[in-house]
Amino acid sequence: MKHFLLLITGLALSATSLAGGGWTSKKGHGYFKLEERWIIANQFFDKEGNVVPITTSSIYLTNFYGEYGITDRIDIIGTVPLIARNVLNERQFTLSGRTEPGDAVTSLGDMLVGAKYGIIQDKAFVLAAGVYLGLPTGNPGGGNTMLLQTGDGEFNQLVRLEGGVSLYPLPAYATFGVGFNNRTKGFSEEFHYNAEIGYTIKEKVLVSAMIRSVSSFFNGDAPDAVNGIFSNNTEYLAYGPQVAYLYKGGKMGASLAVDYALSGKNVLARPAWSVGIFFKP
Repeated sequence: MKHFLLLITGLALSATSLAGGGWTSKKGHGYFKLEERWIIANQFFDKEGNVVPITTSSIYLTNFYGEYGITDRIDIIGTVPLIARNVLNERQFTLSGRTEPGDAVTSLGDMLVGAKYGIIQDKAFVLAAGVYLGLPTGNPGGGNTMLLQTGDGEFNQLVRLEGGVSLYPLPAYATFGVGFNNRTKGFSEEFHYNAEIGYTIKEKVLVSAMIRSVSSFFNGDAPDAVNGIFSNNTEYLAYGPQVAYLYKGGKMGASLAVDYALSGKNVLARPAWSVGIFFKP
C-alpha cells in the first residue's frame, strides 16, 4: 500500500501537463503544486519544422495546479498560471550600431479547468476520462508592440482518455493519455498523446521519463505567431526526465524537470525547465 501511494504521488508530478494517468483521488483528498516553468530561446521551429534564429525570447509561467476528489471516482482539476511573463530581448546590430528595444508583457495566463472520471479504479490497470476547458484569461497581444502573448485568446475544450498501470512488485508505474482539443476563433483542432514511466528509489526519490506530442489538424485560419508558444498550428514532439524528492511518505516534496523538443512547428526550439513543490493531503 505504501508503494502504491508513492506511485500516485509520482503520477501527479506531471499534472500541470495533464499527464497524470488514469488514477483519481479519493473523496476529500487531493494534490496541489506550485511550479515555476520557463523557456529561454534564440531559435524557433518555423511552420515547415525548420529551426531558424530569432531575437531571444523568454516565457516564464508561475503555475498553481490543484486536483480534489469530490467522490472516489470524480476529481475536479485546475491549472492557474498566476503570473505569465513574455520577454523579447533588446537587439543590437553590430555594423550599423542600431538598436531595437526589447519588450515585455506580464499578466495572468490562460487557465485550464475540468473534471476527470475514473472508469476503472482500484485495479493494477486504471482508466479515466476527462473534460477540460481552456479559458482565455491570458493576454493575446501585449507589450509596446502588442505582439507578445501570455495566452492565445481562444476558448478550447480538451477531451482526454488516460490510463495507468502499477508495475508491482517494483515501485514503478507507467501511464498513457490521448486527447482531442477543440479550439475556437479560427484555431486548428489538435490531437494530443503522452506516455510516462517512473520508478521510486528507497521511497525517497522518484525518477521518471516522459514523451508527449501535440499534432495540429491545420483546419483553422488564425494567423501563426512567430516568437512564442501560443501560436495556431503548434506542433511538437517532446521528451524529458524528471526527478522528485518525496517527504513524509510522498505527502510533500519538490521536483525538477526538463522537456526537450525533438521536432516542432510554430514553437520555440529550446528546452522547457520547471521546478515545483507539492502537497498531497
